[in-house]
Amino acid sequence: MIYRHAAIGLVALLSLAGAASAAECPAGALGTSRTLTLDPAKVSRVGGGPDYGTPILEDHEVILTFDDGPTPPWTGKVLDALAAECVHATFFTVGTMARAHPALLKRVLADGHTIGTHSEHHAHIPKLPYKAATKEISDGFTTAGKSLDDQTAVAPFFRFPYLESTRATETYAAATGIVIWNIDFHASDWTLLTPEVLANRAIDKIEQKKRGILLLHDIHQRTALALPIILQELKKRGYKIVHAVPVPGAHVNFEVAAKIDPWGAKVAPLRSSRAKASPSFDGGAVEDWPAQH
Repeated sequence: MIYRHAAIGLVALLSLAGAASAAECPAGALGTSRTLTLDPAKVSRVGGGPDYGTPILEDHEVILTFDDGPTPPWTGKVLDALAAECVHATFFTVGTMARAHPALLKRVLADGHTIGTHSEHHAHIPKLPYKAATKEISDGFTTAGKSLDDQTAVAPFFRFPYLESTRATETYAAATGIVIWNIDFHASDWTLLTPEVLANRAIDKIEQKKRGILLLHDIHQRTALALPIILQELKKRGYKIVHAVPVPGAHVNFEVAAKIDPWGAKVAPLRSSRAKASPSFDGGAVEDWPAQH
């Protein structure tokens, strides 16, 4: 494995990395090459290929993203590794995790990272009735804002759990000013892999496409241990890290939700290859779908 030697002393590196802040970037750090500002009025979805959203990255540019946290101690170790290389990422927090660990989520923000959301309970959105599905989305944003003591600190960025949506929920997201995030590659870090194998998979996937959005999860020890290896290898191979932020003043407007016609949203054209066709209306209440008649 190309990462065997890089793994030596990794635990020590993680324990010391927190000393490095954005204002104290060590010589030779990977760094963040540029900040990419996304305007929800112009870009409603990113990642996952040209059928899903507007291309936003150049050759050898990568956006780092982390789902499902925060959770101690691994989110903290991930933050340490990012700080050691002076790079910024986007964290898609789950509402229940944000509520359980508000101080850790505040550290994510204080370290300069972008905070998006990943639903309130990591729900499988296509299996929920319309009202429950949209509540999962809105509650995730509300909980993150309360945990940060600042609703405006939450970016209008959302990633569907399991990367699965419906016509109706994508229509809802677009109407409320949410940028839907997909991915371009992942490292299967939810499986039982060694940090070395995980890092190897991530780099191999990145090398196949040469640019894109990387999905990782800040809730796993293996991810925290693999991240420094990934960052070192990206630096060695000439990759650049891009940090995505919303345009100033962008926010989620859930007041428009009451004006959305659920039936119209159900039959709207599929907006991406990941979206699921909403179940057909069979005469019951519109919100009683799917499979709850």
